[in-house]
Amino acid sequence: MTTVGIATGAGSGTGEACARRLADMVDVLLLADRNDAAVTAVAKDLSGFGRAVVEPFAVDVTDREGLDRLSRRVGELGALRAVAHAANVAPENADWRGIIEVDFLGTVLLAEALRPLAAAGTAFVYSASVSPLMAHIEPDPAVAAVLDDPAEEGFLDRIRDVIGPALEDPAWAYPWATYGVQRFARAEAVRLGPVGARVCSLSPGAIDTSQTRLEAARYESVRQLIEQTPLGRTGRHEEVAAVAAFLLSDEASYVSGVDVVVDGGLCAALGDG
Repeated sequence: MTTVGIATGAGSGTGEACARRLADMVDVLLLADRNDAAVTAVAKDLSGFGRAVVEPFAVDVTDREGLDRLSRRVGELGALRAVAHAANVAPENADWRGIIEVDFLGTVLLAEALRPLAAAGTAFVYSASVSPLMAHIEPDPAVAAVLDDPAEEGFLDRIRDVIGPALEDPAWAYPWATYGVQRFARAEAVRLGPVGARVCSLSPGAIDTSQTRLEAARYESVRQLIEQTPLGRTGRHEEVAAVAAFLLSDEASYVSGVDVVVDGGLCAALGDG
């Protein structure tokens, strides 16, 4: 049976790095990104790079119809083997609604679309962040109940009501959204375990991007976080992708329902991990 992999956010950054790792793990690799031109360029560059036939797939992870098309395409090609979900939006690039829609609800919608394809040996890794650990996110029962029902109509209004107006700050919405991903991954691991599928979340710390460098130059707090990282530097997309690839591999066949932190020891240094 032909094995199929998916890398989301594959037009750049960690998503692209994950795609490069998956190209040697499956027979067909779908590169999903809302930026059609970027993901097409990556697919062209990856063609012949590994064993996989690489195919770009333009889709927004908040678009149910588009995700249904993605699911149907996987079914046409073969058996779903690995999903590296790295599509996200950072706090500086969206308002609170956009952050929760893409980072949390996008993860939920992708999972719902692909869930019927999960079988023995299928593995999912969903990108989250260390920010919930650093922000000490600990939901009370009312908030937890809303987070555990993200498919319910009016989710954004309900989560804002139970958390409060502070959620409208993108810097606060981001840790809540990524905490939702971590929580959802645990629940999804329980749902899919009986069919032999695995689910984990992956929480990077500060990664070396142009935005991180800009913020480090502009904000003392960002510089301090990098300086407090025991390894003394930011991480690389390839380092995050390497951990994702391990979690998706057969070598991690008994790893499921956990969040793996990739932060150079920052949370340990701050007493948050």
